[in-house]
Amino acid sequence: MGQNHPFDKATQLTEETPGVYKGHTSEKYANMIGPFGGVIASTLLRAVLEHPERLGEPVALTINYAAPIADGDFNITATPTRTNRSTQHWYIVLSQNAKTVITGTAVTAQRRDTWSTTEIAFPNVPAAENVALPSIEGAPPWLQNYDIRIIKGAPLALSQTQSNNAHDSTTLQWIQDNPKRNLDFLSLTSICDAFFPRIWVRREKMVPIGTVSLTIYFHADSETLKMNGNREVLGHTRALKFYDGFFDQTGEIWSYDGNLLATTSQFVYYKE
Repeated sequence: MGQNHPFDKATQLTEETPGVYKGHTSEKYANMIGPFGGVIASTLLRAVLEHPERLGEPVALTINYAAPIADGDFNITATPTRTNRSTQHWYIVLSQNAKTVITGTAVTAQRRDTWSTTEIAFPNVPAAENVALPSIEGAPPWLQNYDIRIIKGAPLALSQTQSNNAHDSTTLQWIQDNPKRNLDFLSLTSICDAFFPRIWVRREKMVPIGTVSLTIYFHADSETLKMNGNREVLGHTRALKFYDGFFDQTGEIWSYDGNLLATTSQFVYYKE
């Protein structure tokens, strides 16, 4: 893993003792309040990937955002709670000032060559170069680190029209790191959170939101991710239900040539 790209600097960890790491928030990946949740999820996953006892590669990750992260230093502890023949289960905690802020679980595994198929179809979309870049003037700093080209379902603030007349919350978008960076598990994790909140699309206005829990299932190994290089990936997401202050957000991330790389879901708090 290189350390010169802004993303790698933002997720950089210093090992204190085996499984205990120190990190620091990045101004480049700041959100409206605190850091961008995707880069925090990637940082917790990095603690697992850099652990000397780690077995295999990530297949599942869940991050629970228990409290806002303050700008500054933080500590991460990654603990392998159970190691089996081919799978390993992890518990991860991010703390500040001796208080738990983020908790997470992960599963790593050694995959075996066996029957595989993809049931869901790759969306019919125009190529990334044929989709215009929206203006993100005044947007939070983290957005400056991504090239996002929205095919369908832009928030009203980024829409080229007065109203999307949104009847659903579906978004299709091409996305890649800016500057370009080769895809790996860490950048894929962050990209899984790089969608605008579904309620902003459906309600066509910005309301206060906060992710409560984010889950990612990885459907590719590191060699498959390398094949994508630094090319864009396609994100497809939608909400299934908004109910009394919370909504879900489910999605897929596809390689530029149509390989399903990850599926993701999150539960989000909102206030109207």
